[in-house]
Amino acid sequence: MGLVLGITGPNAAGKGEVSAHLKTRGFTVHSLSDIVREEAAARNLPPEREHLIRIGTLLREQGGLGVLAERLIPRLGARDVVDSIRNPAEVAALRRVPGFVLVGVDAPAELRFTRSRSRARPGDPDSFPEFVDRERQENSANPAGQQLAATFALADRVVLNNGDLRDLRVGIDDLLRALGTAAGAV
Repeated sequence: MGLVLGITGPNAAGKGEVSAHLKTRGFTVHSLSDIVREEAAARNLPPEREHLIRIGTLLREQGGLGVLAERLIPRLGARDVVDSIRNPAEVAALRRVPGFVLVGVDAPAELRFTRSRSRARPGDPDSFPEFVDRERQENSANPAGQQLAATFALADRVVLNNGDLRDLRVGIDDLLRALGTAAGAV
């Protein structure tokens, strides 16, 4: 049986760092956001956060709530990571994949805002109140929208990323051992 780790969590919690570390451990990394970015490119829209949120919602409305995961599942192998899971229906679709485990990555909001400012991605909020407001938008009541809190609540395992990068990597390696997978095994 393979291992497919789904990654979910709020903005700037460290999901990308978790995925990057798992890649060094022999995992192939996929992102549901890549499916949305592919659609944005096909529509000649810039890959800015507000466009991606809108397109993700539209795809779910048109193709079903789990459409992003359904499009990605054929690309999965025996040792994969699926990043950017933002809707409970995506979790439901991925739970049909043997060996799927949903990992929630979290950190305090103030720390996540500081990290967001440091990485300076286009469209990231400039103030903490704007950051908090954006987070509210990512927890839509619309079933086709992003529902990060509801998705995070489905996590099989949680990794708190409130330390430095070394601490996060140690935590991920501990998680792999707890799941019965050698941290360095390919």
